[in-house]
Amino acid sequence: MSGQPAGTSPPLVRLRDVSVRFGPVQALRNASIDVRRGEFIALVGPNGSGKTTLLRALHGMLSLRGEREVADSSLVQAMVYQRPFVMRLTATNNLRLALWLARVPRAEWDARTSLALRRVGMAGLDERPARALSGGQQQRLALARAWAIQPQILFLDEPTASLDPTAKKDVEALLAGFAADGMTLVMSTHNLGQAKRLAGRVVYLDQGEIRLDLPTEAFFSDRPGGRAHLFLKGEMAWQLES
Repeated sequence: MSGQPAGTSPPLVRLRDVSVRFGPVQALRNASIDVRRGEFIALVGPNGSGKTTLLRALHGMLSLRGEREVADSSLVQAMVYQRPFVMRLTATNNLRLALWLARVPRAEWDARTSLALRRVGMAGLDERPARALSGGQQQRLALARAWAIQPQILFLDEPTASLDPTAKKDVEALLAGFAADGMTLVMSTHNLGQAKRLAGRVVYLDQGEIRLDLPTEAFFSDRPGGRAHLFLKGEMAWQLES
């Protein structure tokens, strides 16, 4: 298992009593969580439980009530979605655009782009139009694009949900490698097997609230009780996948 908690190190991102509302819907309610350097955190829970909203709140993408604190103003963050948006450009130019937006000096673009594509196993596809790539290749390109800016923390929203089994394994291997290299990852997933394989910590959400926050081994070994136990048994929305 990779991405173990980093002891008592100061959090990279901290939420305190954060609530988010979308019109009449209370998407997140009084959420408090610390994300520390080197952790791999899996956010799990039924549909509509608040996983994506919590990810976006941690990333600083939402207007919220409560407190969000970051380690310092220079914190580099990136986010990868279930269906990544790729530009009508080559794979290489998709990465260069990300580097430009991240204000990376132009002198570093070629080296970072080449290294990132090699890192995700796409070195021979650098001039391929991004939208001509398969779904799994597009997701690996999105990971390369995020990795190229050298984020301290990477947020992932269901990164393998729309992929076939082979592509899913490829992406999981990349995420495990990122974690082994010391990157901090926070990932939402419906795949409990994936959470068990990759994460060092599991946060269970239900009805917009954080109900459990445990080391992975404890989460899957203990009987959490209530709706969390039903979720783990596969009686709520999703079941354990291989």
